[in-house]
Amino acid sequence: MKRIAVLGSGLLGGSIALAVQSRLPSVSVALWGRREQGVLQARERGVKTASTDLKVVVEGAEMIVLASPVGAMLEILEACAAHCSLEGVLVTDVGSVKMTPRDLLGPTINKLGAKYIGSHPMAGSEQAGVSSARDDLFEGAACIITNDFEHSEEDVSVIRSLWHGIGCQCYSTTSEEHDRVIARISHVPHILASVGALVGLKDPRQGKFAGNGMRDTTRVASGHPAMWAEILMRNKEALREPVEEAVTYLREMLALLDDSSDEALAELLAKAKHLRDEL
Repeated sequence: MKRIAVLGSGLLGGSIALAVQSRLPSVSVALWGRREQGVLQARERGVKTASTDLKVVVEGAEMIVLASPVGAMLEILEACAAHCSLEGVLVTDVGSVKMTPRDLLGPTINKLGAKYIGSHPMAGSEQAGVSSARDDLFEGAACIITNDFEHSEEDVSVIRSLWHGIGCQCYSTTSEEHDRVIARISHVPHILASVGALVGLKDPRQGKFAGNGMRDTTRVASGHPAMWAEILMRNKEALREPVEEAVTYLREMLALLDDSSDEALAELLAKAKHLRDEL
């Protein structure tokens, strides 16, 4: 792999470009952004090649990384195809859901002669935008790879080498399994953090009394609302069961509080502590 095009000048796109520059110096990487401001910020952060000109960024690339919101991926891919051939190009993405981009992009990518293998690096921050990008964002992060179209192991290994090269630990699964697991491990925690902020900070004036517990458990609620709304809506079927489980646990805690059952409540909290300590 000699040239990679990263399409999307947000936190993840900018961080991929910086990480490739820093850790894979033999690979040329170019970053595309829709708006000039984002491109200028990317350059300020240290991205050497960043442009609003899609053709300049994509032409000659052997791999395209879609780092945009899922809903914009097809439009961007079609715009790429209007500028240059995508025959044989590997296309991956950083979407927090995998069934939607697979089903959305699959037919078009197949028609273009490109190859789609999904990716989801479990890295990010409540800070949004390329101004928060950094080259160590992916260090030690899990990256889930989905190869639902059964491309060759050689193709998968190229995708894997990108993520390994910038610090990730890679795992493979199907898009269906990915969305089920991530609903529990990532999307429900975001919902609970948001609920915690809504309840705990109902009176914002009381925030001055908040300690680290409040800050730690609600940190991700500071994430970009529109981005998270899209993620949750696109994974709503997988979210239904774990959200219902969360409601069940909250009702169980209410019942234990009503019963003044110290021992039973401590047992439930101990179960949660054990699971968290094993993480």
